[in-house]
Amino acid sequence: MGLNPDMTVRIGPAVFPNPVGVASGTFGYGNEYDQLMDLKRLGAIYTKAVTMERRPGNAPPRIVETPSGMLNTIGLANPGIDAFIRDKLPELKELPCAIVVNVAGAGEDDYLKVVERLEESSGIAGYEINLSCPNVKHGGLSFGTDPAQVRRITERLRPVTKKAVIVKLTPNVTDVVAVARAAAGAGADALSLVNTVRALVLDPQTLTPFLGNRTGGLSGPAIKPVALRMVWQLAGALDTPIIGMGGIACGRDVLEFVACGATAVAVGAANFGGPDVPGRIVAELRAELVGRGLPDLAAVRGRALA
Repeated sequence: MGLNPDMTVRIGPAVFPNPVGVASGTFGYGNEYDQLMDLKRLGAIYTKAVTMERRPGNAPPRIVETPSGMLNTIGLANPGIDAFIRDKLPELKELPCAIVVNVAGAGEDDYLKVVERLEESSGIAGYEINLSCPNVKHGGLSFGTDPAQVRRITERLRPVTKKAVIVKLTPNVTDVVAVARAAAGAGADALSLVNTVRALVLDPQTLTPFLGNRTGGLSGPAIKPVALRMVWQLAGALDTPIIGMGGIACGRDVLEFVACGATAVAVGAANFGGPDVPGRIVAELRAELVGRGLPDLAAVRGRALA
């Protein structure tokens, strides 16, 4: 009888069939892919960011390829909470995988208001609280670098919902453990990291910043070693579940994040290679477990911490 490894994972009250999700901002709202791949193969969809108000995003150009990665400066473009609930959520609730809504805001109250509005609807497994976007002038990264503010926002959100609360952390800090402890201590069910690394690309002709917002967030294989180190660092310091991301492109990459202590992962920049990428990664992860004779993810989780 062939090995059939158990790949289910739990994040707070939410149970995912496997650890492979698609990262916020790299897969639309998820429903756009319903005709392009079998979404049942996904562990979870982390939606594009949702804010109280409509956001047009940053001035173009907003994306550029780099060696082993890409920079983006989308700026949390989204139609706002009213349009999301009216136009997106009904379709999302029909999808055959867990839906985690990425929540962002310009001020602390915005996060609370968005979650309160979403609590009026069903079909949501949890919230990814985006305290780490490097491409906005207010909120995002400015919140995620301050442990006191991270604690305060998480404390305000925790009583509002019984769903999973996942705090998304930035790599653009001196001490990621201090920020993570603040979120975990305030009741976060999980931590997701890393968001993109703040970076710069120059126009080769003018030798001036290429992106409309000048700097952007670097993602892709180039940041995988940084992401692995931060996941490993947090897993060694905290018991809170971690959703790892940063440069994941194959099943072995997922296994490495799990070995560093991650409970689950999210695939980001690799999704731009085609709609079948996350499904392929799930299949490759299963093959990795079978090939190594591992009965489940727990058999390898945290191995790199030994």
